[in-house]
Amino acid sequence: MNKPRPNLTRRLTTAAIVAAAYAALTIVLAPISYGAVQFRVSEALTVLPFFMPCCTWGLWIGCILANLYTGSVLDIVFGSLATLLAALLTARIGKKGNTVVTRLLGCLMPVVFNAVIIGAVLTWGYEIRPASDTLMSYLFNALSVGLGELGVLYLFGYTLLRQLPKFRFFREFVEKVNR
Repeated sequence: MNKPRPNLTRRLTTAAIVAAAYAALTIVLAPISYGAVQFRVSEALTVLPFFMPCCTWGLWIGCILANLYTGSVLDIVFGSLATLLAALLTARIGKKGNTVVTRLLGCLMPVVFNAVIIGAVLTWGYEIRPASDTLMSYLFNALSVGLGELGVLYLFGYTLLRQLPKFRFFREFVEKVNR
């Protein structure tokens, strides 16, 4: 019988912990995590693929689990897709090194994908139309979601990107996971 490779096990475990953390944070903070105006604190975790690409899949699963809480297929499919796409690009950006520019770009990915995708879901899926014109409603919804994401990612996510590498434990863990 083949034993799993230690780094594969570590990657799967890391992704599972990230999934659980994302879902738990989102659900525990439900009043501010869902809706047209949201401040989903768990989105700060979307910077983790910058250091450990395996976290991408944990974020995706965590978002699916968190969005199951709403019971909406639109949230489950498109919200999770936004998180997955953002995490994939954040991981790619992280491979270019930990600089101010890459950190800023890494934080920007979830903002852009969530604004565009969730803005569309709110406008056309839930028919949240704060303006009489559909395009203006979409822009309003995208801006609303984008501002919430911007706040979370640049207050908490950017702080994580800057501070986590300062801890020896974190650097050693990242090295083991990515090995």
